[in-house]
Amino acid sequence: MAAETREGETRVALVPELVGKLTSQGYDVAVEPGAGAGALHADADYVAAGAQVVDEPWHGAAVVVSVNPLDASVVRRLPEGTATVSFLPVNASLDLVTDLRDCGITAFAMELVPRISRAQSMDALSSQSLVSGYRCAIVAAGLLRRFFPLNMTAAGTVPPAQVVVLGAGVAGLQAIATSKRLGAVVKAYDVRAAAAEEIRSMGALAIELELETLEGAGGYAREMTEDRAQRQRDLLSPHIAGADALITTAAVPGRRAPLLVTAAMVEQMRPGSVVVDLAAESGGNVEGALPGQVVRIGAAQVWGGANVPAQMPGPASRLYAQNVVNLVSLMTRDGGEGPAFAPDFDDEIVAGSCVTRDGAIWHEPTRLALDGPAEGATR
Repeated sequence: MAAETREGETRVALVPELVGKLTSQGYDVAVEPGAGAGALHADADYVAAGAQVVDEPWHGAAVVVSVNPLDASVVRRLPEGTATVSFLPVNASLDLVTDLRDCGITAFAMELVPRISRAQSMDALSSQSLVSGYRCAIVAAGLLRRFFPLNMTAAGTVPPAQVVVLGAGVAGLQAIATSKRLGAVVKAYDVRAAAAEEIRSMGALAIELELETLEGAGGYAREMTEDRAQRQRDLLSPHIAGADALITTAAVPGRRAPLLVTAAMVEQMRPGSVVVDLAAESGGNVEGALPGQVVRIGAAQVWGGANVPAQMPGPASRLYAQNVVNLVSLMTRDGGEGPAFAPDFDDEIVAGSCVTRDGAIWHEPTRLALDGPAEGATR
């Protein structure tokens, strides 16, 4: 397992308590010194769990796991045929994908794991969204200078905070659930018809806008036209104006986040209001939100999320590591004298998450983005 090099990254791809899951399959586990420090896992914890701590753990490794993609300098030193497992945002990493291809690396991207029932235990996007959704609600409660819950006292009654959540995927539902547990009155909206019932199941009020729904593949929402987006903004404006806290979580994988809230809409919010934009890194659901910063728009504070799961490295690492171990285990075969990392590329999960293999790009959208239509690797 390699240490993370991305600035501000505190997560780790394997936690000590899961080392035994791999050693029990016959793997030797090597960890780069200090790899778990950001998630409060000392090198000694890995050694006690049965791993080795070595300066360059990728030497001789069948598979190298990490949270973010390996640095290009490391990729170019890997032996041909080595496998990597990490998040790998292909649209933003075309140069690295080229290096992986040219070096003969078999690269698997955690965000490409298909959203099917059999792959739920490997779905790192969902596990990290769970962490992000919780964190968003805690940030909103921390920034808002008033109680979330109703308080009835001898000195009078303090009404509960009004929270609006836009987007009811994994992150949005967790933001709803956490806000409810903190005592807020919560309303939420999602463009998918099925989301309304999920919102209600969390004890929140589903905002009904009487617009056409936008169901997409894999449980995600489809992109909307600008005309529909404008009508949606117009209808959402009064709900946002009445909110003490607005949390936005809408995203379309591999694309810019949809603009759900304009600066003019934020300016209608009351003094002291709070906006938390989880999608700030991918363009933002809120106009003017900046990743990693708190800015003021009108009388509201607007918090832009930046690598939000890394703000809670303990649970984020534990969940991600379990996703990774489950995927590696799926691709492990009994080699007779020990484990063999032998991915079955006829398996839907393995094929779906593979980006490069045998000196070629096997993820077709990425291959087309780099090379255009051509004969060769397809899946």
